[in-house]
Amino acid sequence: MRSAFAAVVLAASFLGCGGGEDKSAAPPAVAPSPAPAPAPASTPAAPTAAAPSAPAAPAGSLRGSAEAGKALYAQYCSSCHGATGHGDGPVAGTLNPKPANHTDHQFMATLTDEHLYQVISKGGASVGKSPMMAPWGGVINDQGIKDLIAYLRQLSST
Repeated sequence: MRSAFAAVVLAASFLGCGGGEDKSAAPPAVAPSPAPAPAPASTPAAPTAAAPSAPAAPAGSLRGSAEAGKALYAQYCSSCHGATGHGDGPVAGTLNPKPANHTDHQFMATLTDEHLYQVISKGGASVGKSPMMAPWGGVINDQGIKDLIAYLRQLSST
């Protein structure tokens, strides 16, 4: 039973990272929307609304247990980011762009805990990064995401 569950989780990880896409299927037909008419030169342009952002990270500390985060990382992240966080997981070779190297101290030091929470819970597209980074918020609970952040900080010594 345990190996069947592991197979399902592994398959879901591959699909979540885009590994199971059928690229031969034709994209759905979508009618292009008409371009908006330009504003007359004599009137000021209307302000454009910013794209809605995903909800912010919860208040308080976003650091959990690195030990618990390590187990979650092995289960959900290692297929793309590698068992040791170097961005060299078994699926990494099929991804463009390549998964982040979580051991890169300089890179990881530029990312806030709030940013990491957002990426893990809402996916890469929520922060302008690759949509291939799956949103895990529906799978990993709030405490699990905090545990992952603690483990990421341990991997990168940040």
